[in-house]
Amino acid sequence: MRALITGGAGFIGSHLAEKLLSEGHDVTVLDDLSTGSAENIAHLKHHVAFEYHLDTIFNRHLLAELVDLADVVFHLAAAVGVRRIVEYPVRTIETNVRGSELILEMAAKKEKRVLITSTSEVYGKSTNLPFSERDDLVFGSTYNCRWSYACSKAIDEFLALAYHRERKLPVTIVRLFNTAGPRQTGRYGMVLPTFVRQALAGEALTVFGTGEQSRCFGHVDDVIEGILACIASPRTVGEIFNLGSTEQITIRALAEKIIAATGSKSAIRYVPYSEAYGEGFEDMEHRIPDLRKAHLCFGYTPKRSLDEIICAVIQQIQQQNPQKGTSLSHVA
Repeated sequence: MRALITGGAGFIGSHLAEKLLSEGHDVTVLDDLSTGSAENIAHLKHHVAFEYHLDTIFNRHLLAELVDLADVVFHLAAAVGVRRIVEYPVRTIETNVRGSELILEMAAKKEKRVLITSTSEVYGKSTNLPFSERDDLVFGSTYNCRWSYACSKAIDEFLALAYHRERKLPVTIVRLFNTAGPRQTGRYGMVLPTFVRQALAGEALTVFGTGEQSRCFGHVDDVIEGILACIASPRTVGEIFNLGSTEQITIRALAEKIIAATGSKSAIRYVPYSEAYGEGFEDMEHRIPDLRKAHLCFGYTPKRSLDEIICAVIQQIQQQNPQKGTSLSHVA
């Protein structure tokens, strides 16, 4: 199989590329490095089955050529991170909506198999937990740019399913829930690597709001295995699936767990949302996925724990900054 991964130099995309290569597939990555990193795929460039294009998804000529050569398209390119979304709402909407529109248009011409990555953000302010794929989506006011990301990804989903219904495009959507692990950066607001870096540096861990908001962190390896099992099943065409973990933890408890795991003496500093992101910012209080559909359709069951994720992230950051290394003896 020859796979095209848009956003393949990103955190999840690079792990997907690595896994596909290990299974004997050819992989082409298209990434403009706006949020990805060349370091994420540096170890893959020697591979004869790996090809990398440093370019934007909006290069129609190149995109058409790469889609034409691919057997399957994994569309991961998107604006990511709460801070980036709040600071650059125009780029967020344009990247997500136009990028997906181009992928779907090109893929439909050649009837290519496509997997679109969406996000748990699309559930918005819904309180109907755990979130199930057919639940209503509940967004806030359009005055609050916080919801522009969720709405843009929801439009991607509507468009993908429209291409399936009207033009018979074999497309599948996966909604990812707080995927974490090695190579994830805290640069754009991802909480787990941010906490680990702060703890290893002896800095206060910055918790926004009360810290009682809860999340379920899925190991990137589990999510990649889920993506590949999903795309391999013909039963998933035209469907949406949640992928992630159901192991729930509050952000306050996550900070405490990471402090203990690193052996750090860091304190926890609470910062109001208004100070971090501006007045009127709203957050999702809880994100818990219903994984039954993915389990029944292609056997998805997360195997790795939150402690394993934390341990892997600590080890990676220590390797990058050995002078800040602390003992891992506290990791459960």
